[in-house]
Amino acid sequence: MSLTSTPSSNRLHIGIFGRRNSGKSSLINAITNQNTALISDIAGTTTDPVYKAMEIYGIGPCMLIDTAGFDDEGELGALRVEKTRDALAKTDVAILVICGTDLTMEAEWVTGLKKQGTPVIAVINKADLLDNVPELSNAVQKEFGITPLIVSAKERTGIRELVDAVIRRLPEDYEKKSITGDLVQEGDLVLLVMPQDIQAPKGRLILPQVQTLRDLLDHKCLVMSVTTDKLSQALATMTIPPQLIITDSQAFAEVWAKKPPESKLTSFSVLMAAVKGDITEFTAGASAIDRLTEHSRVLIAEACTHVPLEEDIGRVKLPRMLRKKAGSLLTVDVVSGPNFPNDLSGYDLIIHCGACMFNRRYVLSRIAKAREAGVPITNYGVALAALNGILNKIQL
Repeated sequence: MSLTSTPSSNRLHIGIFGRRNSGKSSLINAITNQNTALISDIAGTTTDPVYKAMEIYGIGPCMLIDTAGFDDEGELGALRVEKTRDALAKTDVAILVICGTDLTMEAEWVTGLKKQGTPVIAVINKADLLDNVPELSNAVQKEFGITPLIVSAKERTGIRELVDAVIRRLPEDYEKKSITGDLVQEGDLVLLVMPQDIQAPKGRLILPQVQTLRDLLDHKCLVMSVTTDKLSQALATMTIPPQLIITDSQAFAEVWAKKPPESKLTSFSVLMAAVKGDITEFTAGASAIDRLTEHSRVLIAEACTHVPLEEDIGRVKLPRMLRKKAGSLLTVDVVSGPNFPNDLSGYDLIIHCGACMFNRRYVLSRIAKAREAGVPITNYGVALAALNGILNKIQL
């Protein structure tokens, strides 16, 4: 895919971490061979993480993340470090830039990266200026068991070796699995039911619909797309029932009532849950819906930030359905974008959106946080299927 057509959420996220003035921004400029990041001799030039979409030979579409130094100080510095931690949760491959033999602070970040299963590449930058490279290299090897790469961003030495190291450390799930997986095969007739309501961008389809359509075309399926109000008419024109129907989760009840018995049914959100998250965890988490009471508290987490619309699924439809089932006094909190609470202990259930705007690493980090807090987590599509009483009947 081209640079402009690959969504950020589908790019390999490469995070560059290190202390202030360790040469992180210079390293990014050397990797991209352009002035991608602002550089300065003044420590702390990079404040909030800077995300730069690139296409790097051998890696493909990727997102380079230039972060603030994790040794930043003061009240504002603490906020910058928190932003860097958020970037850590999104990182598929981490580059740790070393600039001294005291590795106490670096050890904390390596521990965090390894805990979430992120490969770490250690780099000693500014090799053209340092006179203690062997000492630094030995210290890194002893502390982390990692042989660091010796690089000079200024002289552009060791850059190709660094890119090769990233390629070797690509996560096993980097090659994105098919959205529809083994639900379809070549020649299958698939019906997409896509409501074009107030939630749909004018003149466009939403990202999960576009990605699913492309996936079906890659499988060489026969695809027909309709809006919900044309579902009956579309089915009547078909000489054979579709092997699979994929709908917006909000239309589950209506589509289920009209679909042919032999047609399998799933939703865009459920498919995205399997690609972006952990469908097993989400399915298990949905069982908590039956345990909710009007004294329970639910967190609804949206990946994208948008102005709330009439009949918004996260702010209106799901809360209404949950309160109808559990009781009118049920507490529902809604967060969006990166605003995910650090303390989840007060919640009885978390319902996450399909996360089409997040990369898989970030979604998995949220699932891990929920698991650590002992709070069940599910997603929009799975939750809506459960609320409609068809979770055990749809395709996961």
